[in-house]
Amino acid sequence: MTRMQHLLLTLLLVTLTTLSSAWAVSTPKVILLIDEKNFGSLPTGEVEGIAAAMLIEKGISVVDTEMVRANLEKDQALLDMAGDIRGSASLGLQFGASIVISGSVVVKPSAGRIAETQLRSYQAVATLRAIRTDNAKVLTSISERATVADVDDVSGSSKALEKAGRKALATLLPKMESQWKVTATSTGGSETIEVSVGGLDQIWKLKSVRDRLRNDKEVMQNVTQQSYTAGTAHFSLDSSLPAERLAEQLVIRPPEGLKCQILEIARGKLTIKVAPVQ
Repeated sequence: MTRMQHLLLTLLLVTLTTLSSAWAVSTPKVILLIDEKNFGSLPTGEVEGIAAAMLIEKGISVVDTEMVRANLEKDQALLDMAGDIRGSASLGLQFGASIVISGSVVVKPSAGRIAETQLRSYQAVATLRAIRTDNAKVLTSISERATVADVDDVSGSSKALEKAGRKALATLLPKMESQWKVTATSTGGSETIEVSVGGLDQIWKLKSVRDRLRNDKEVMQNVTQQSYTAGTAHFSLDSSLPAERLAEQLVIRPPEGLKCQILEIARGKLTIKVAPVQ
């Protein structure tokens, strides 16, 4: 291979790596947790199906909705988690998702007959939000209403549900994609990680850990100490490495005067215990 061919091959590999990284950043994995009620009580899965189809059409992978629902029905703790922003984000992490689309789409009871006809009015309200699972931040949210007229309660409510869902998703999904790219770019394609460190029974140990995190700027940015209680400190940071590789780095190059023991590694979460070097 000539030097020119080697150079061209190197440039090609760099380009492919860059494109691969950009694609990974721009295509998150999504989990759908949409509470759909027909007449406020009858559950349905119409909007989740529409959302999944729209996401797949955009090239975005979706966690198997039926599998998620089956797990939620079996595990009350998981079901409880789905009820708020942090719970939804934590649940999404458990299923390997980058974004959770949660919320509700509800059909209100039909009104009376319209102007001496057999038609009734059916109104649905869709309230949806997209949440990053690594830091529980809301990327975007939307609320839309839709009204349809029909002679049959089942078809009328179904049409209203679908119309409101499509209307909300048509606005939510482009904003979600845009915000996902912005947040990923602003952190250089990094991952937000919550780091809990125990064993900090002396202030010099806390300072050593904080300095270690803040001084390694090539790997960690935006290091914030969120709390310190009873020898345990909680930090939030943007890492260019995933949690498992960051853990390796901290074990190999621990804070000055300390050694690190890794207690837990999860997506977006790292739990460490430190002890003085003997």
